[in-house]
Amino acid sequence: MYRRGLIDDNSSRRGRRTVGQAPSTVLQVALMVLVVLPGVTYQFLRERWRGPVPEQRELGERVLRAVTASVVLDTVYLIVAGPQLLELVRGGNGQGWDGLTRDLRVSGLVALLLFVLVPAAAAAWVSVRERRRLRARFRGTPTAWDYAFRDRAPCFIRVRLKNGGWAGGWFGTKSFASSYPHSGEIFLQTAWQMSRDGSFAAKSQHSTGLYVRCDDIDLLELLDPPSPSRRGTHDPESTTDAR
Repeated sequence: MYRRGLIDDNSSRRGRRTVGQAPSTVLQVALMVLVVLPGVTYQFLRERWRGPVPEQRELGERVLRAVTASVVLDTVYLIVAGPQLLELVRGGNGQGWDGLTRDLRVSGLVALLLFVLVPAAAAAWVSVRERRRLRARFRGTPTAWDYAFRDRAPCFIRVRLKNGGWAGGWFGTKSFASSYPHSGEIFLQTAWQMSRDGSFAAKSQHSTGLYVRCDDIDLLELLDPPSPSRRGTHDPESTTDAR
C-alpha cells in the first residue's frame, strides 16, 4: 500500500509538472513567432516593392535581414507599448500567460497590427525613402539581360555560340525570355538558318521555335526588323534583309 501510494503521488506530481509546462511551451512558441514573423513580413514586402537585388540572392543573408528587422521592430514594440502588451498577455491579473486566450478578438487585432500592419508600413516607408534618396542611380531592373528583354518589341536576334557557331531567329509575340533570378534563357518562335559570317540566310522550314541558353552564348545581338518601305507588305519574319 505504501509503494502504491508513493507511485500515485509521484504520478500526480509528474502530471502537475506536465500541466505546468504547457504554458511555458505556448510561451516559447509565441516568443518565436514574435521574434521571426515581423521581420519575415517586412523582408517579403521590401523585396516585392523594391524588386530583386542580385547581391541579396543568398538565402542566409535574407534570413539574417529578416531576423534583424524583427529585433528592431520588437524593440520598438517594447519601448512604445511594453507594459500594455505584458498586461494583455497576462490577462490583467499579473499571473500566468493565458491572457491571449481570454479575448481572442483583441489578441487577433493586436497580432494583425504587430505582425502585418506595422512591418508593412515600415517596409513601405523605407522603400519610398530609398527611391527618393537614390532616384538618380536606383534601378529596378536587376540585370542587363532583364533590361534588354523588358518591354521588347518584336525583332530579330542572332547569337554567337561559345563553340563559334551562329544561331538566330525571330523574337515575336510568341517568344519568351527568362528573368532574374532564373538563369538567362530565350525561346525564339521561329529559327533561321545562319551563314558562316553570322548573317541570316533563310527561314528554317517547318520551324516551331529555337531555345538558347545564356550559358552557351558568347555574343547576342538584337536587330530591328526592316522598315515598311524596304519590306513592303511582307511579314518581317520572311525577309532576308536583316544581316
